[in-house]
Amino acid sequence: MTTALITGGTAGIGKAFADSFARSGYHLILVARNPERLDTVAEELRGLGAPEVETLPADLVTEEGRAAVEARLADADRPVDFLVNNAGFDLGKAFTKTSAEDEERLLDVHVLAPMRLTHAALPGMIARGRGAVINVASVAAFVPRGTYSAAKAWALSFSESLAAELRGTGVRAMALCPGFTHTEFHQRADIETTSVPGWMWLDAEYVVENALRDLRRGLPVSVPGPQYKVLTAASRYVPRGVRTRVSRSMSKRW
Repeated sequence: MTTALITGGTAGIGKAFADSFARSGYHLILVARNPERLDTVAEELRGLGAPEVETLPADLVTEEGRAAVEARLADADRPVDFLVNNAGFDLGKAFTKTSAEDEERLLDVHVLAPMRLTHAALPGMIARGRGAVINVASVAAFVPRGTYSAAKAWALSFSESLAAELRGTGVRAMALCPGFTHTEFHQRADIETTSVPGWMWLDAEYVVENALRDLRRGLPVSVPGPQYKVLTAASRYVPRGVRTRVSRSMSKRW
């Protein structure tokens, strides 16, 4: 029976992954900070078909929270076949208007936690000759703007490197780079999105469907939506200095 662990699995893209896996009969491990919400979502997922849903309350900003999830991933008696590093947040402000402590918290969740959790999960996956890791990045990885974009660029590079390193092991790694997606993300960060045109928005279910299809195809990077495929492809041909100036002139939206 396939077991998947999802960080940030109670809302947004993480919840969409959990819904998809539940319908496929996966055993699930949900990681999030709020125990009550974890229990509520776990019951929903059992109703969708998940034979077992384990909840693991953990704050990935903390060493204790990361260590708890690492221990679960490394448990050889209860193997995890699929890791989705999805937990994340944005500060919603320019770098010069935030505290260094808040920036460090962001890096703890977006960089340190995925690195450590992946490092804990891979030995068992490689030994079994199967498994997958999806790191949820963003199209922001292609736009130089602040710590959030830098963290997502790290997730993209890290995933591409892993995919190459794991070739031939039976284990896959992929970066998922969605654009604007209907979730709680922007509201939580107090990011204004009313000026974003409708054609730029994606549904979380669509993002997950595309991600899993691209993973099956063996792609190291998944960019859901034709509009974002065009935008990210075009960004590779725009000089970095130009991208930086354009990015600086725009209000932060992801």
